[in-house]
Amino acid sequence: MPELPEVEVVRRGLERWVAHRTVSDAEVLHPRAVRRHVAGAEDFARRLAGHRVGTPSRRGKYLWLPLEDSGQAILAHLGMSGQLLMQPAEAPDEKHLRIRVRFADDLGTELRFVDQRTFGGLSLHDTAPDGLPDVIAHIARDPLDPLFDEDAFHRALRRKRTTIKRALLDQSLISGVGNIYADEALWRARIHYDRPTSGFTRPRTLALLGHVRDVMNAALSAGGTSFDSLYVNVNGESGWFDRSLDAYGREGLPCRRCGTPMRRRPWMNRSSYFCLRCQRAPRVAS
Repeated sequence: MPELPEVEVVRRGLERWVAHRTVSDAEVLHPRAVRRHVAGAEDFARRLAGHRVGTPSRRGKYLWLPLEDSGQAILAHLGMSGQLLMQPAEAPDEKHLRIRVRFADDLGTELRFVDQRTFGGLSLHDTAPDGLPDVIAHIARDPLDPLFDEDAFHRALRRKRTTIKRALLDQSLISGVGNIYADEALWRARIHYDRPTSGFTRPRTLALLGHVRDVMNAALSAGGTSFDSLYVNVNGESGWFDRSLDAYGREGLPCRRCGTPMRRRPWMNRSSYFCLRCQRAPRVAS
């Protein structure tokens, strides 16, 4: 699943190529791609036509395109394989093209939603006064948001009484962090993924947040993390941060800090990658 850096790379591309353009028409080529728009494909396409797209926005992993004159926004769910691509209008259709959006100008490009596995999709939603689509009002701010409240996060972390990786992936506490960047930040912070949050001091919480921000900013600079051709930016290019990963996917390889072979453990239908020496497991109470 794309995490904050990958979604932000897409958002920046959309800001360059889509912002302030007026939709002439939309074409839904697969009904599953708009299944979250309960009124259906025809209604989705009709409601887009003639509206001007505002500046694309993001909170955590959630990306949306506000419609400047309607009080609504197009919410994009990228899912496992969703791609938002800008293509010349005359370019051949992609094999898994699901939605096409054309614009009322002479730039000659159109927005395409391509999704091999059809787990993602687009949907139209009302927005709150702050511009946030109403269906994601429960999503917390992300650590790169200037308004992210570190003290409130620390207090919530202590109250939650869970383990730290679970907390990092809880989008109601902090958004944008997924499995890859949680493992990377925890490795940098020398914290085991199963450490209870109840014992976190404020300095430790702030230090961990610093590592979360550092790894996300590094990933942004590299265009995100791509393990195959499914995650790409709006120009169809893959990111290359996978070459710089210190923990995720490195089972059996030497820890870049101490040389100990990295370990992988099954975790919540995923995997956790960590260093047995640098990230000591918490003691089990007897």
